[in-house]
Amino acid sequence: MAIANLDPGLGAAAEVWGGQAAAFSSNQTVVDKVSPDMMHLIDPHWYQFPPMNPMWHGLLGFTIGVLGFISITGNGMVVYIFTSTKSLKTPSNLLVVNLAFSDFLMMLCMAPPMVVNCYYETWVFGPLACELYACAGSLFGSISIWTMTMIAFDRYNVIVKGIAAKPMTINGALLRILGIWLFSLAWTIAPIFGWNRYVPEGNMTACGTDYLNKSWLSRSYILVYSIFVYYMPLLLIIYSYFFIVQAVAAHERAMREQAKKMNVASLRSSEAANTSAECKLAKVALMTISLWFMAWTPYLVINYTGVFETAAISPLATIWGSVFAKANAVYNPIVYGISHPKYRAALYQKFPSLACQPSPEETGSVASGATTACEEKPSA
Repeated sequence: MAIANLDPGLGAAAEVWGGQAAAFSSNQTVVDKVSPDMMHLIDPHWYQFPPMNPMWHGLLGFTIGVLGFISITGNGMVVYIFTSTKSLKTPSNLLVVNLAFSDFLMMLCMAPPMVVNCYYETWVFGPLACELYACAGSLFGSISIWTMTMIAFDRYNVIVKGIAAKPMTINGALLRILGIWLFSLAWTIAPIFGWNRYVPEGNMTACGTDYLNKSWLSRSYILVYSIFVYYMPLLLIIYSYFFIVQAVAAHERAMREQAKKMNVASLRSSEAANTSAECKLAKVALMTISLWFMAWTPYLVINYTGVFETAAISPLATIWGSVFAKANAVYNPIVYGISHPKYRAALYQKFPSLACQPSPEETGSVASGATTACEEKPSA
């Protein structure tokens, strides 16, 4: 069929499609496999791109499938161990459980549909499922981010404030978790009621926010959302860990000075055999913030590129936002679970074949804030 004979009812989308088809020496576009009931959600921007190489769909489907299996298994194990081990049932660890539960649900809800869509090279579940899929990603992503922030606050409270801090109770932890879910849910349902909307992304196998809409009402959602679900938690995490590392460093210096006054090598019998609490904490803090950046920054860049029209977004580019954001659900159990000595001890007890037994000297936790340093920290 000649381009000139396109149905004029397609409007602007047909014009863009027709104008670009010749450039690719083909009438095919990335939108060709989209079902008719999804066409009203497709932005005209995507009509200018030819179909993606099937290899990319295969790689994306395989990667998401592997990440999904690791995340569901890892986070499921974290939830099981923390909820079935008496010594781990603490208020602080409820936040770790909430993080693992959120990441577990994210990949349980999002990995299987993505794998199926990658097989068919387009979204095959219809508009409602597209909206629910995007809702799940927004909800669990926000819950994960703010739970990490609450964990950082808890560490700050225990380590920096010391005995002067008001300890978190079970009810306090549950109230924080409830607040996180309600706050995240509010941002999730906003597009359903007209503040932005959920649409297929450029690769046509996933759905997310509409960052190509030219309306400033729609654009404002992306900008305000990024403030409350990216910049604010990020700054709070950095603030918390900055003072945590500073407090632990000061405590370590005080311990060394006291040891000199007492004419002993160290106040800790096991110091020679272990990395200092300062180094452990600094490493975990750096890892937390770095992985956080890696996970969510690509998705933010893609959204901002669409909002501010700073560059042309290709369907292939939208893949990386999905991969990096979902990878966050994989390494969170490692940072917050495996770095917890009591968790490793319980894991070894229930699954000896995993060989995760901690060393006898490890009695504290960098992950939950119950570090050796904070236990020894004297009141100031």
